[in-house]
Amino acid sequence: MAALLLGLLLFAMQSPPIPSRPVADGDEGPPLPPTSSPADNGTTSHPNGTLQQLPHILIIGVRKGGTRALIEMLSLHSSVAAAQNEVHFFDWESHFQRGLPWYLSQMPYAFPDQLTVEKTPAYFTSSKVPKRIHQMNTDIKLLLILRDPTERVLSDYTQVFYNRLQKHKRYQPIESVLVKDGEINLGYKALNRSLYYVHMQNWLQYFPLESIHIVDGDELIRDPFPEMKKVERFLKLEPQINASNFYFNKTKGFYCLRDHGRERCLHDSKGRAHPHVAPAILQKLYQFFHEPNKKFFELVGRTFNWK
Repeated sequence: MAALLLGLLLFAMQSPPIPSRPVADGDEGPPLPPTSSPADNGTTSHPNGTLQQLPHILIIGVRKGGTRALIEMLSLHSSVAAAQNEVHFFDWESHFQRGLPWYLSQMPYAFPDQLTVEKTPAYFTSSKVPKRIHQMNTDIKLLLILRDPTERVLSDYTQVFYNRLQKHKRYQPIESVLVKDGEINLGYKALNRSLYYVHMQNWLQYFPLESIHIVDGDELIRDPFPEMKKVERFLKLEPQINASNFYFNKTKGFYCLRDHGRERCLHDSKGRAHPHVAPAILQKLYQFFHEPNKKFFELVGRTFNWK
């Protein structure tokens, strides 16, 4: 009898069983701690067979180009595990100084056959980032999503406008930031972010063009399925994303996702209407970007339907 009681006591003291898959968002229970410190191969393992890995894929930009939509759509594929937050490891000194073990700790737990992806749109326009990524992994796959430069500038302003509005802060009318003394305001940072050829030149010093897949952000908005098939091919993923994964939400005015019967849309902050801009100012923007766009097309050997 004593032996039986002892056996029951030991059984009651055992830890609950570890799930056979990564804990999904919204599931109850605390996250499982890693069983080891980051190894030389850039992984941290879980007792249930999942592990954290340094990213195989990086979505490097561009800001307001559609990076959130891209990573959400890519997450439809079962072979992809996506970091939920923008890590800003390579562009923020306070993060970069923490080293690769810290960066690894920001990655999702995934099964060994899954590819890990992280997205931080500020990477594309930060001059120090390409070299740092190259030092981590020379063979990493890079995804760059771009939109019409003028549209991207307007989206950039719209985001800042709503952020300041929500915080009850003063904001400048769009005309005053776009134009100064009758000419395009070259001091406006959003314009620099849309000079794609300048930043692309920096990346091509460290990575061949074959390592960078450019996603047409305007086409992704209009019809996401064809663009995502191109992404699958670039990443050499088994074809899995289908047209049925996308449906147009008339209320929101953009495509939402359907995954195994579960539907989800991007946050309401996405797809906001741009402020009205006088046609004369828009024309100045189109003219301003004409030559930089031409240089970018020549650099990447591809044209885009930009105004």
